[in-house]
Amino acid sequence: MEENTKNMLAGLPYRPDTEELGEISTKAHRLSRDYNQTADEDKEVRKAIIDNLFPDHGEGVYLQGPIEVDYGKFTKLGKNFYANFNLTILDTCPVTIGDNVMCGPNTSLVTPLHPLLPEQRNARLQADRKIADIEYGAPIKIGDNCWLASNVKVCTGVTIRNNCVIGAGSVVTKAIPDKSLVLGFPGRVVRKINK
Repeated sequence: MEENTKNMLAGLPYRPDTEELGEISTKAHRLSRDYNQTADEDKEVRKAIIDNLFPDHGEGVYLQGPIEVDYGKFTKLGKNFYANFNLTILDTCPVTIGDNVMCGPNTSLVTPLHPLLPEQRNARLQADRKIADIEYGAPIKIGDNCWLASNVKVCTGVTIRNNCVIGAGSVVTKAIPDKSLVLGFPGRVVRKINK
């Protein structure tokens, strides 16, 4: 693994235009497209694509599709992971999902960050005389037995602990403790989930 890719996964500044990252993302985008062209009854084809796209996954993964995945190999899916339509995973940093997690339609898990200042964010001449931008990110972790309802966005660097429910339309921007019901934009804990 190249130093640039190691920097990316560690949340350090990196260049997304390297050959190694280009090959990984091109493969993931192609596999996402291939998955999106399958139907529910294409179980063996879908399983082969999931195995190739997400090498680190548990049993019982079901993705309704369509999906869009940036790299795939930097995402870990636990057992019995379920995602409804339009799952998006941008895994420039590791995305780790526990067992028995359900995602409603239009769920996005996004780890990349870009600088706020345009002179740092915009593509510019780099030391190797190529035009490129510099990015960074932070990992996302989702614990076991979580339900992310429709249109949930989980932002860079967020950890959602076990047994949480993230309500429809919530944008999660900070860590969520165990057994929490989260609602709103930005998402906030409205109460503990108990019997």
